[in-house]
Amino acid sequence: MTTDSEVDMSINVAVYMERLDNYIASQTAINDNICRTLDSLNSQLDDINTWRSKVYGAKSGILGIAFLVVHTSAVLGSFAAITKWIN
Repeated sequence: MTTDSEVDMSINVAVYMERLDNYIASQTAINDNICRTLDSLNSQLDDINTWRSKVYGAKSGILGIAFLVVHTSAVLGSFAAITKWIN
């Protein structure tokens, strides 16, 4: 025959197990949500890195063209000065 303390212990264990199951289920849901958020952030960071690379490429191209224009004008200016000095 079971005593009242054994029945109380069985009820306490059942309540504990139910609370533990609820805790595990809520933690699993939270972990899934965190993983989805991190995956979304990773894809957004990849997009940002792609755009950053494109901007750096455009910036390098503009600097290269600017250097070419300055160099060309300096060479043509010196060529014009030499021809004027010779004449």
